[in-house]
Amino acid sequence: MTETALETATADIIGAEEQHVAHNYHPLPVVVSRGEGSWVTDIEGRRYLDLLSAYSALNFGHRHPALVAAATEQLGRLTLTSRAFHNDKLGSFAAALSDLSGKDMVLPMNTGAEAVETGIKVARAWAYRVKGVAPDAARIIVAAGNFHGRTTTIVGFSDDPQARDGFGPYAGGFTMVPYGDAAALEAAIDENTAAVLIEPIQGEGGVIIPPDGYLRAVREACTANNVLFIADEIQSGLGRVGTTFACDREGVVPDLYLLGKALGGGIIPLSAVVGDRDVLGVIHPGEHGSTFGGNPLAAAVGTTVVEMLASGEFQQRALALGEHLQAQLESLIGSGVTAIRVAGLWAGVDIDPAVGTGREVAEKLLARGVLVKDTHGQTIRMAPPLVIRSTEIDWAIEQLKVVLAG
Repeated sequence: MTETALETATADIIGAEEQHVAHNYHPLPVVVSRGEGSWVTDIEGRRYLDLLSAYSALNFGHRHPALVAAATEQLGRLTLTSRAFHNDKLGSFAAALSDLSGKDMVLPMNTGAEAVETGIKVARAWAYRVKGVAPDAARIIVAAGNFHGRTTTIVGFSDDPQARDGFGPYAGGFTMVPYGDAAALEAAIDENTAAVLIEPIQGEGGVIIPPDGYLRAVREACTANNVLFIADEIQSGLGRVGTTFACDREGVVPDLYLLGKALGGGIIPLSAVVGDRDVLGVIHPGEHGSTFGGNPLAAAVGTTVVEMLASGEFQQRALALGEHLQAQLESLIGSGVTAIRVAGLWAGVDIDPAVGTGREVAEKLLARGVLVKDTHGQTIRMAPPLVIRSTEIDWAIEQLKVVLAG
């Protein structure tokens, strides 16, 4: 095809989406057709370095050979049974994930939001059946600036007007406290508190990292008051921050891990609530479920993901390359960047308004072959695949320097 024909094809594809797909996203104007490792290619043949990784769902890059092999082999055998029957992959997946997390049990679901909703149900059931909270009185403490998904329950305890406004009425039972303020969190706990639900690092908020010691203080407050600590590690977990879980950065173990995104290897939706038997054991047959949750295709891919993480290789790469990325980004402060926040291979970069908005910078980077995404106006997020090379990071930062210089 000629260049003009390719440009027309791009416009036609984007136009079809605009006409027939609900406008719940505002994508950058690129049509991706292939991906491998840290790179994607659009339908016009242009290559882009992917620094978003599908919001950390592609921690292992596009089409990692081990994950593709696991999916391909399983596709030739069995894809779905529902949980009406056992399958030969779910048990080994759950055992492997339990070992990785140091927990007893796994409740498999599909999406991150499903994992959060499941965690909420488990916490309430535990409060009534174990802690002895009066019926329908359980409360869950959440943090300001949170992002746990977009179901009606979840947006009901969001303070982001774009996510929340216009979708009520909302479910009750949630108490919001400032993120990073352990004293405020502890003061909010009462006899009806079932759980504290927080992100160890707030991803959608712009990679907001709490003060040192915050997670330990949360753990101590929960233990002292017989309250569950639920860590939403859907974006921060599975190697992204240089440790298996972001909670590991402070040596903290929550009662429940909420996992998703990278757990499916960038191939299939897979999420899970992971905890010990004294908590997850409160759920009985018929009380919660999912037709696709724990399907053999997802379990086969998920087992391979866990095996890859068990070696520690990806955590080590994220830690070392994250230090490299941080050093590169620090050199930009005062030159179009007002602040950065980095945890492993995860960065929030605040753009000086004099340069433009986060969206404008993302669009200019797109034109130079780098994919990032903006959030909250002035921030761009970087979450490169953990397979990225240091030289590729260097090249991306050079493109950012050009954009910032105007």
